[in-house]
Formats: sequence, C-alpha cells, structure tokens
Amino acid sequence: MTSTQPAAPRRFAALRNRHSRPYLFTAGLSMMGDNNEHVITYWVLWEKFHSPALVGFEVISHWLPFLLLSVWFGTLAERFDCRRLINISQGLFMFVSIMWGVLFATGTLQMWMACVLLVLHGMAGSMWGPAEQLLLHDFVQRDELPSAVRLNATFRSLGVLFGPAVGSALLLGLGPVWGIWANVAFYLPMQILMMRIPFTGHSREPDAAPARVTIVDSVRVLRRVWFNRVLVSMIILSGLTAVTVGNALQVSMPIFAGRLGSGSGTAYGVLLFANGAGAVLGGFLLESTRAIKPSTKWAVISSVIFGITTLTFATSHSYLLAMIVLVIGGVANMGSMSITQSIVQLEAPAGERGRVFGVYGMFSAGLRTFNGLTLSVLGTAIGVTRSVALVAAMLIIGAVAAGVFAASGRRRSSAT
Repeated sequence: MTSTQPAAPRRFAALRNRHSRPYLFTAGLSMMGDNNEHVITYWVLWEKFHSPALVGFEVISHWLPFLLLSVWFGTLAERFDCRRLINISQGLFMFVSIMWGVLFATGTLQMWMACVLLVLHGMAGSMWGPAEQLLLHDFVQRDELPSAVRLNATFRSLGVLFGPAVGSALLLGLGPVWGIWANVAFYLPMQILMMRIPFTGHSREPDAAPARVTIVDSVRVLRRVWFNRVLVSMIILSGLTAVTVGNALQVSMPIFAGRLGSGSGTAYGVLLFANGAGAVLGGFLLESTRAIKPSTKWAVISSVIFGITTLTFATSHSYLLAMIVLVIGGVANMGSMSITQSIVQLEAPAGERGRVFGVYGMFSAGLRTFNGLTLSVLGTAIGVTRSVALVAAMLIIGAVAAGVFAASGRRRSSAT
C-alpha cells in the first residue's frame, strides 16, 4: 500500500519558497538599515548634546511604541493590505533617515526634533511587526510556518549582527550626513518587493477584523484567547524575557568587559559579536536539524537555558567562559523567540491573528521599555553585574512557572 501521509516539510523550506525567500533577504537588509541608523544617530546626538537623559530616551522611544501601539497596528493589519502597511513603515524609516541627514547638514538639529524622529522610528518598527507576521502566514503552508518564523528571525538577527559594523563604516567612510542618506538604500529592496508580491496577508483566511480600530483591543483579545493557556503562556514568556534580561547584556557589556580584564574596544566588540553570532548560529542550527519542534516544553527549556547562560556570564570571571556562554545563550534565545512566535502563529484564532500578534509584540518588544528601568533601579541598589544575575534568575523561575501554567491548561482541556 502507498502511504498517504503528507511529506514532512523540507529543511529551509521558507528559503525554497519563491515568495518568502526574497522577503527574508529584504527583511535582513531593513533590519541592518535600522541598526545602521542607530549607530550614526546615537553618535551624533551624544557629540552634540552630551545628554544622559537623551540616551535614556533613545531606548524608551524605540520600545514604547511597541507597548502602546502594537495591538492597534495588529488590528490595522487585519483590516488592510499588509503590503501597504509595510510600505508605510519602510517609507517612515526612509523619511526619518532623510530628515536626520537634512538636520545634520544644515546644523539645525534641536533636542525636541531628535525626540520626534526617534519616536517616528520606533513607530515604524511597531507597525512593521504584525503585518510581517500575517504575510509570513500567507507565504507558506501551515506545516512550513515554523521554518518561515525561524528563518525570518535569523535573517533579522543577521541584520542586527552586522548593522553596527556597516553603520560604523558608513559613519567613518562617508560622514554622518552622507552616511545616513546612504542608509536609505537599505530600505528600498523591501519597498520594491511589496509592490511586486501577490499576497496581502489575508489570502489564506477570510477577513474578520472589527469594524472599529481601538487601542484597548488588547484587553478584549486577551479575554477571548485566555482559555488557550498554551497561547497565553507563550505571550507571557516572551514578555518575561523582555522585562528581565531584555537589553541588559548589550547595555552592560562594557562593564563586564572591564571586569573580565579585557576592557579594550576589540575585546568588548568580540563579546557583543559572540552574543549576536549565537543567535544567527541558533537559527541555522534549528532549521538545518529540525530536532526541536515548536512546543511549550522546548520554549520553556530554551528560556531556562538562556537564563542559565546569562546567570553564568554575569557571575563568571573568565573571558573565555564568558564568550562560550554568550554564544550558547544566543542560540537559546533564538530558540525561545522562534518557538514562541511559531506557537503564537499556529494557535492564534483565524481572523484575529493580527491582534494576537499585536499583543505578542506588546509583550515581547514593548515590555523592553521597562527593562532599562529594572536594570537602573537594581543596578543602583546592588550593582549592575549582580542585577543582571538577579534578572537572569528571575527569568529561569518565571519560565518554569509559564510552563506549569501551560501544562495546567492542557490538563484542563483533556479533563473536559
């Protein structure tokens, strides 16, 4: 007898798909442009204003739009053509880069102008997220969704990994004015692609968006999906990672480099690169081996490993050990992020996927707004290195609790 069981999805299935493949590459370029802009503008803003308050606002302005607007942008993604929303987001990125260059060139930059542009940049990123996830759902079949999510996160991580190097090259080679204007080119491929692809983000499911678009929809969506404890636990787990470890490793890396006795710029850069390289390596390993399936068990395990490696890094006095655990932590963080996103994709109710991903973005990205506050308060009280160790321990405990919460939901469903 011939088997009628469907074939398992191929490795790198999303890269083999003629529609998702160009999106992955252009998404990586756009993320590189995002990070290039940070490198150039943060340097210029510090040289001009020397304002610690503005440095803090740079972090807040990047993540606060995710916290406040992700669900609203998710609702827009359900109602409108996702290609056009991504066009708007990329156009907003380009507009901000152009305006930075104009203000740099004319010498008219003021602090309030910088704050406005920083907020617009953050809004562009939060608008992009839900529309992107709906397009990924359109590009591939359901069994290939985990591949699309993993590879999308991997290519984005490539942009984040090499963005600082490329941004520095633009700054040093072309100067801040022409460097930031040249950065516009990194967003152009995505703009062109959105004008050519046939998918809208609504091809596989009927439109079921609400007649009105309201920011408070996050509460309503959470109420409607609360019965699905697997889905809710993944949203909570992503938010827990954001509010505990979040950006703590990146912003505190100079302190750790100095404590490890390697405070030189090169050694500091190697530590940053090790963490980013781990994320990229993790994405390709997960996709090539397919040994880890998108499940709550592996989401929790990945998060716990990420917490353990962060805790080890924060308490280590060996530079070599620190590098090793940073790479392993990057792999684990990529696993946790891609698995939680895959589960949210698979579990989100039809017709509410945009809003559910809006809630996911509010937790996974928006709560990073408070990570800086957490690190600042704890760092003042007990020191930065101890505070990183403490939030890592909090992540480990919280991840286990999220797993127990999801398991109790499965038992309840089985009992009924």
